[in-house]
Amino acid sequence: MDEKDMLSEGSGEPEEAGYEAVPFSDDVPADDTASTDHLTEFASGSDHESAGETDDDDEAGGYYEYVYNPTGAPVYDEPVYEPIADTPVYDDLPDGYSDLTDTGYEPSDTGAGYAPSGPDGCDTGIYTAEDTSAYEEPAYEPIDEIPPEPAYRSITDEPAEAAPPPPPPQSVNAGSSYDPFMYEPIGFDRRDHYAAEQLAAETAAREKKIRARQERSVVVTFFIIALCAIALSVYGIISDVFRSGSGRKFGSGSRVILYQNSKPEGANDMAAEKDASGKYTTEGAAAAVRSSIVEIYTYTNAAKTTLEGTGSGVVISDDGFIVTNAHVLLANGFHTVNTVDGRSFSARIVGRDAKTDIAVIKVNTDDLVPAVLGDSDEMLVGEKVIAIGNPAGLSSTVTDGIVSAVNRKIRSDSTGFQMDCIQTNAAISPGNSGGALVNMYGQVIGITSSKYVSSSYEGLGFAITINEARPIIEDLIKNGFIPGRFRVGITFIETATDARRALVNQELGFEMPEDFGGLYVTEVSEDCDISNTDLKAGDFIYSIDDVNVRNYDQFNAVVTASYGPGDRVKAKCAHLEEDGSIEYYEIEFMLMEDTSGDF
Repeated sequence: MDEKDMLSEGSGEPEEAGYEAVPFSDDVPADDTASTDHLTEFASGSDHESAGETDDDDEAGGYYEYVYNPTGAPVYDEPVYEPIADTPVYDDLPDGYSDLTDTGYEPSDTGAGYAPSGPDGCDTGIYTAEDTSAYEEPAYEPIDEIPPEPAYRSITDEPAEAAPPPPPPQSVNAGSSYDPFMYEPIGFDRRDHYAAEQLAAETAAREKKIRARQERSVVVTFFIIALCAIALSVYGIISDVFRSGSGRKFGSGSRVILYQNSKPEGANDMAAEKDASGKYTTEGAAAAVRSSIVEIYTYTNAAKTTLEGTGSGVVISDDGFIVTNAHVLLANGFHTVNTVDGRSFSARIVGRDAKTDIAVIKVNTDDLVPAVLGDSDEMLVGEKVIAIGNPAGLSSTVTDGIVSAVNRKIRSDSTGFQMDCIQTNAAISPGNSGGALVNMYGQVIGITSSKYVSSSYEGLGFAITINEARPIIEDLIKNGFIPGRFRVGITFIETATDARRALVNQELGFEMPEDFGGLYVTEVSEDCDISNTDLKAGDFIYSIDDVNVRNYDQFNAVVTASYGPGDRVKAKCAHLEEDGSIEYYEIEFMLMEDTSGDF
């Protein structure tokens, strides 16, 4: 198939407003006869007839060229389209052609080829063979690229009336579409679309396989780790079961292994043994003294239904004498003693001394286990000790510590009286009062008292030394009171410190002069001789035997140094007015013997 047939087959029949056949011979120059003859022969050539087609223009005996006719006049059935040679479109010249000339391309070899033909050298796109015998139909090779759109030229001088141009003929490649205003193909060939879709599908499938492979790897890894964990758990359980001789079951179906061992045989017996020096271990000392520590319950009524408080006591004789703290008891109260072996006894007060916070009670039995008293003067700082008592009703509680200091002069919170005490870091709490401080030889070296415990600091506990408590205990057992104790019959507030002075100013309702001080009397007992003097509540005692006194220690030192029960004492007093004036006066009173133990 030649080029004309390819163009005719690809384009099909033109529409009504298409191309018009116009005689071309009128504009052909006279000297171009060869070209004219060829065109005549070409226009009525046998190529169309052989294909079974007829051309009405053959009867006219002339050559016609089809041009674009926008008027819509009748056009021939099979117009011949005249393609412009492909060669001028490219920069590189085809084989057999030389440089451009005014009329088109000239063959470099005159043996065979094509020369442009047309009026005045116009390139019409139809070529005449200079040597028709050597003419051969050009060979076409299929290419994948879309061929450029054929160019058309009009040979009419005057264009027809304006009409919307028809769409250009479809290219041979039916898979492409053309823009009516741009002679450039848009879109892709069906084969290109198919190839792109196939490539995308292959890429998606490949990525899906990769993701699936990665997911399988993660699942397999997790599965392997889980199997290892399960295997280790099973191994541990099985090994525990085989290694344990017995187990205890808890709940339904569960088995928990608890390991329990016993002490070596005879270990508890060794705890109660002493070393070569006679010293116990902590548990040995506790065992040696524990049976001598009792619980004391104080009630306000005979039926013992109203509990006032609890405390501890130390058995000091097998016939029922027990030492404790005075603040654990009530002078008119009712008391019960419980021993460590579970027995209970009613107790009576033998004697109590509120000044030293020591008291003695008695139960009616003769089979108690008395504690062994030690020598507190032999205690060394750093020596290990234990405290045994009943804090918060918890009987026979043992705490341990060391001797932090010895010979501490500690004032009682209730009376202000100083006692010689042992300082320890063993816990001493309310309920421990009246208990024992014990050394590692099982000896009681102190009577613990919460009244001597510092409430402002942790780890500070005090016990009244047994050497200072022993004479008081003996006097209470023998006399029921401390002989030589006297009563003045007053209650007062010191003015030795700023805090106490502030308290006095609050009681007065105004401030006392800065250079004034003494014992501010808040109460005078009617059963004492001092109530018969001019001293009244709200006055001051500022001197005893011409010695100024401003606190309890100074007053007690002056009186006990020179006087006893039944002696008469002179004192200087003062009455302070709100306007700052001071009224001074003197009194003389007799000291009363104290057998109550309350003072």
